[in-house]
Amino acid sequence: MSIRKIVLIQPRRDGRYLGKGTSQPYTLMRLASLVPQEIPVEIWDEDLMDLPISTLGPQDLVGISAKTLLIDRAQAIARRIQKQGATVVMGGAHTTLVPDEVAQWADVIAVGEGYYTWPQIIQDFERGTLQPAYVDESWAPLDSGVALLQDRVLRQIDEHKNYWTPYLEITRGCPRNCTFCTAIRVSGRKMRLRPVEEVVEEIQRRKIQRFFLTDDNFGLNFKLYPEYMEQLFRALAKLPLHGWTCQAEQMVADFPDLLALAAEAHMDKFFIGFESVNPANRKELGGKAKGNIERYRQVIETVHSYNIGVVGLFVFGFDHDTFDTFQQTWDFVRSSELDSVSATILTPYPGTEQRQELLAAGRIIPHDTWERYDTTHVTYLPAKLSVDELASAHDWLCRKVYNPSTMMQRGMRQLSRHPLPKWPKRAISAFSTDIGYRREFDYRHS
Repeated sequence: MSIRKIVLIQPRRDGRYLGKGTSQPYTLMRLASLVPQEIPVEIWDEDLMDLPISTLGPQDLVGISAKTLLIDRAQAIARRIQKQGATVVMGGAHTTLVPDEVAQWADVIAVGEGYYTWPQIIQDFERGTLQPAYVDESWAPLDSGVALLQDRVLRQIDEHKNYWTPYLEITRGCPRNCTFCTAIRVSGRKMRLRPVEEVVEEIQRRKIQRFFLTDDNFGLNFKLYPEYMEQLFRALAKLPLHGWTCQAEQMVADFPDLLALAAEAHMDKFFIGFESVNPANRKELGGKAKGNIERYRQVIETVHSYNIGVVGLFVFGFDHDTFDTFQQTWDFVRSSELDSVSATILTPYPGTEQRQELLAAGRIIPHDTWERYDTTHVTYLPAKLSVDELASAHDWLCRKVYNPSTMMQRGMRQLSRHPLPKWPKRAISAFSTDIGYRREFDYRHS
């Protein structure tokens, strides 16, 4: 069947904030760039538009990508599209984690990465040989120009007008195996690296001055690939960037030479997974954290000494957590000069070791939808707290952490580490992270 057009959809979650989207469809941008030039392709972000589903027909191929908390919305969209006669391909994290479930209602499922399978799906649709499932867990190397962004895709997205923070990927994968994390199941355990010159070219062509790295664990490369990191930082230092952020581990503090280069490369913040202040939880943390508060303080102080911010990531609801864990975390946050804080509730995502253990113990709360799997709801039976107690303790901490005066104090403290002439470039970053986390907390109560 000849394709009339291809449509890629990101389901609605956050809507607009002050006129712009907060979650750029970067994965869809790269998938759209794999579509042959002779085939029209469109990206529909439901946070920014009402989906014109009535315009679709049998000659249209529609791809939807969704993580777990959006899979129910994705299914509703898919049902409407199928009534129009169009074919729906479902991909994304949830499809990769629970393929048999999604296969019950999607026309086609795409498991794993789409660099190899997405072009094949397009060809098979045109030939009339479409298969019900395509699996790619070979983890394609990123050093061969995979899915370079097409100019037509960038023109369509118009990211400077439509989105607050551009996304960018430099590396992919994580060799850690935290029991509650989906990263190795979605991106693989082998770290893969994009060529530095390709990264620089994309930044320049997109004309972006700020970005957030989608990499699962960018900071781990300080240890695994220090030569690559040095080359990358030296290249980024030459660009007129205002700042960028990434996910990291505490170990970045052990590489002072690379930290100095990161600062020269306009690094703004590390999102560091401290995970828990409770040392009894260390088994679940895959070697990333051990609940050693003094070590946490040393990491923050070291990173700050290079004028780089630290966002502390904490997860609550492990089997050894009690009310004291929340109080100890708040005491640490107040005294550590963290620049922002992520406080999430342990969420037993499908495909994780954590979920299997909780299922075996009969501790997963029965559910008909996945909407509550958003890291702010309690979806299982905690060990030392009741469901209501864990939710209440989390609310207590978030109201303190995301109090407007506390957020203002943290933001001004970040700015004070930089010379006054740099404040305009740093102003958005100084407050945006806390605002985003506060919105996520408010979302649960809306």
